[in-house]
Amino acid sequence: MPSTSETIKAYLPYLRRYARALTGSQEHGDAAVRMCLETVLRQGDSPSIGGDVPASLYRHLHEVWDRLGADRPASVHDVSEGRRQLRRCLAELPPLERRALLLSSMEGFSTLQVALILGVSEAEVEDFLNHAREQLWRQTAAEILVIEDDPIIALSNVEIVEDLGHKVVGVAARRAEAISLAARTAPTLVLADIKLDQGDDGIDTVREILRHIRVPVIFVTGHPERLLTGQDVEPAFVITKPFDPETLKTAINHALSLHGPRHLAALSA
Repeated sequence: MPSTSETIKAYLPYLRRYARALTGSQEHGDAAVRMCLETVLRQGDSPSIGGDVPASLYRHLHEVWDRLGADRPASVHDVSEGRRQLRRCLAELPPLERRALLLSSMEGFSTLQVALILGVSEAEVEDFLNHAREQLWRQTAAEILVIEDDPIIALSNVEIVEDLGHKVVGVAARRAEAISLAARTAPTLVLADIKLDQGDDGIDTVREILRHIRVPVIFVTGHPERLLTGQDVEPAFVITKPFDPETLKTAINHALSLHGPRHLAALSA
């Protein structure tokens, strides 16, 4: 049977993804996960409540997060500005409704698993999901740039964006075109592929855009573990391919709700 540390290691990329999405920050998300896992390992907790290892581990993290983010004075051993900022961030985490939606849509947990993680009933989870969707769908229209070289995928992304009531300011298949469009339109959000036309690199393209527009990132990729190492500048939002359109809609609206209509970029691979 795998040890606690081995189990945690296997799920670490997905824990990072969830933490970043919930906090809207790579820095705060990774720091929160690190503090939580240190606590779990120090206490010797085994993430196997009810035989559901993933759900139980997420529940452990929620419990530690809630303790860390509780509104109380920092101890003498917790005086760094970084930790104070993290505590404030955790104290302001989205309510249970939003957590339920991210656990269900982005992390793919069932209603029963979400109930286990949040410590509520399945009926309450259903109510949380309905309320969260209703709240998130009430968004101010955003202006979105799509960077994608596959015309079919580009069209699908455009349809998803427009279904949400947002405006597509342009579609680009090449690096230079994308950078030029971003400079001219100052988009609220960017949806981009990693591999662009004629060998252009979508990551470098978005990195150049982010030099001029300070915004968080949503990555949609078939290999999320490669983007969730905690190294270098990485996206705060990550979605795994293949995905349901509703998952991308949820991520877009959640990010907009955290950062406002002028502070979002989304990167899809």
